[in-house]
Amino acid sequence: MRSISTIIDVTLALVILPFVGHAVAMEGAAATEAATDPTTKALTALPLRSIGPALMAGRIADIAVDPRDESLWWVAVGSGGVWKTSNAGVTWTPVFGDQPSYSIGALALDPGRPDTVWVGTGENVSGRHVGRGDGVYRSLDGGASWERMGLPRSEHIGRILVDPRDGDVVYVAAEGPLWSSGGERVLYKPVPA
Repeated sequence: MRSISTIIDVTLALVILPFVGHAVAMEGAAATEAATDPTTKALTALPLRSIGPALMAGRIADIAVDPRDESLWWVAVGSGGVWKTSNAGVTWTPVFGDQPSYSIGALALDPGRPDTVWVGTGENVSGRHVGRGDGVYRSLDGGASWERMGLPRSEHIGRILVDPRDGDVVYVAAEGPLWSSGGERVLYKPVPA
């Protein structure tokens, strides 16, 4: 079984490698143009320095792996929905794009029924760059369709746990608004109908 660190390493490689390849390809062409550009000549006297994280997109909020098939992964992206791969990350399919929230904080699979996927919207970090969500969703068919299950004013879901003994018992940690009072700040347990 793949470890979480291996999954994270592979995911990070998939995100970073395209940018490295593009930068290397552009380096040769840019060097020729830079030698004659007056602005570039003037700026070469200034040393480069880090001014902090400038690119806040692509934050992976959560990862779940199907216990029946370790090549089937679900990835929650802080500012980019939910993605699914059935070939260990070779190709990815967005499965949450038709929902009103793009920001994802948590996801979980029911260990006894891995086609049941729970998604908590709203990033689970506290930064200026976060997107808020509109509650918790559930898919009973592996992400083909979604149903909003509740907590529409939670804004940020920090964690979802599915009881491995009974998939109808689900706990959701709702953070609520980051910089104001109100919302839904609860440890929530849905009651099956």
